[in-house]
Amino acid sequence: MYKPASMIAAICRLATAALVATSVSMPFPVLAQSTSSLVARGAYLVNLGSCEHCHTPGHFLGQRDPTKKLAGSDVGFQVPMQGTVVGPNITPSKETGIGNWTRPEIVHALRTGERPDGRILSTIMPWPELAKVKTQDLEAIAAYLQSLPPIENHTPGPFGEGEPIPIPTLRVVPPEIQ
Repeated sequence: MYKPASMIAAICRLATAALVATSVSMPFPVLAQSTSSLVARGAYLVNLGSCEHCHTPGHFLGQRDPTKKLAGSDVGFQVPMQGTVVGPNITPSKETGIGNWTRPEIVHALRTGERPDGRILSTIMPWPELAKVKTQDLEAIAAYLQSLPPIENHTPGPFGEGEPIPIPTLRVVPPEIQ
């Protein structure tokens, strides 16, 4: 039976596969690291994983806003039978980002797709692939995200199927099943 696949999710998964390959081939022991080297490793992995694409306003509109890096997208991702999600603010803003999350909670969300409030992340987020990344690399990603300046930027959504969407949206349209 044909299962519709998301082109955006496929691209995210490809970037994450590169991150997984790097994580597996380049050990980076956490215990022997200074905080600055842990944050540097996290920055490297976040850039390699192209997290900025889905979590920075303007990226998909060709006008990335460098003052709001990782502060949430301004474009929705509409996935059949799931609705529309917007890449959220992943800066340490306590009001609009992940500033209230602990480092272990960030690592848990990256590994399992489960947020601290129990909600499950959209399948557009490649957390199943991130589950294969070494714990110390997920901790480095979390350390990097927590080191960023907090940026207040509320992202709308998620939106259920059929709900009006007030922002530009990338829509996945699978071919008809015959």
